[in-house]
Amino acid sequence: MSPRTFDLKALIRPNIWRLHPYRCARDDYSEGILLDANENAYGPAIPPSTLAATSTPPQSLARYPDPHHVPLKSALARFRNLASPNNVFLGVGSDEVIDLVMRVCCTPGKDKILICPPTYGMYSVSADINDVAVVKVPLQLAPDHVGFQLNVPGVLEALARESDAIKVVFLCSPGNPTGSYLNQADIESILNFDGWNGLVVVDEAYIDFVTGADTNGQPKQSTAALLGTYPNLLVSQTFSKSFGMAGARLGVAYASEDLIAVLSKTKAPYNISNPTAQLGMAAMSPEGLEQFADTIAKLNAQRERLLTELPRLPRAGKVLGTNDANFVLMEVLDKEGKPCNKTAEALYKTLAEQYKVVVRFRGKEPGCFGCLRITVGTEKENGVLLKQWQEYFKNS
Repeated sequence: MSPRTFDLKALIRPNIWRLHPYRCARDDYSEGILLDANENAYGPAIPPSTLAATSTPPQSLARYPDPHHVPLKSALARFRNLASPNNVFLGVGSDEVIDLVMRVCCTPGKDKILICPPTYGMYSVSADINDVAVVKVPLQLAPDHVGFQLNVPGVLEALARESDAIKVVFLCSPGNPTGSYLNQADIESILNFDGWNGLVVVDEAYIDFVTGADTNGQPKQSTAALLGTYPNLLVSQTFSKSFGMAGARLGVAYASEDLIAVLSKTKAPYNISNPTAQLGMAAMSPEGLEQFADTIAKLNAQRERLLTELPRLPRAGKVLGTNDANFVLMEVLDKEGKPCNKTAEALYKTLAEQYKVVVRFRGKEPGCFGCLRITVGTEKENGVLLKQWQEYFKNS
């Protein structure tokens, strides 16, 4: 295992390590006449016709959910080629995973995390909520504006300088809002750094959309394949993007059994609902995985369409990033042909307010000046976007 100096017990807050988790009778017994948890034995106050229309068994709402969800964890372990369901944690979206990692590793008012902006905003939000300071080492944009990558020397320098304070490094790959897959060799350089005893969290919300090779010529793949080598690695994923289940709020973390055990004893006792777990199992079925693959193929084809047609539009600049997610990061230019926040924000507001096409203004993020982040929609939705962009600049 690498790095040789990593010590999980030394990383986890002492009160968390000593924590005795909340236990219920369902941890031991889950079948029979269940008179242990003060549930309503007559079922939910929902019309039977509504339950029938949603194929929801009444008792799945009347009873507390399984605290462990081993069948779903086992299906996910098989799906990601992991050894055991004990390598899998389920959260209420990946945001719960982010927050929980900070709570178990970082002492409020004392410890820090490291992020690489531009990146997902919830790392900083969760840090603020938990009174954890944030160290920033910005990503590097390639000279040709194609791809944001890690500043590995900068990250290692920060870790060496504040080795006692920085407890977690959050890396987003593919990045949000950059759309760039981070070279795995760079991530391993951080994982292998012996001068620091901390956790590397790789947020892979968009990993299923990647194709081809990275900028080092290596095949793009999930860092979950490295879990057997690095005990200081946690990989966060979600059902919100490639599985199309954002409304279900189901996030996943993959890590060593010891780290998963720490997260599991710290979470709320019944954090994943029965309907959410049932939807997760349906997504893991053969039919669900077939639809999953079909949806990704359609979205990636529409991504290629946007990458081809967006640059042809008036006032469209460069497409930034390596386009490994289900969105495109696009510069908007002023009349002089330069990236412009004012022009981008005006386009953003007009698209939303007049044309009812909502994208995201990202021009205030480092390296994203004058940029809109545009999610890949259906063929029809993308057609409307392209038409209305064209229409806006005809009149301005």
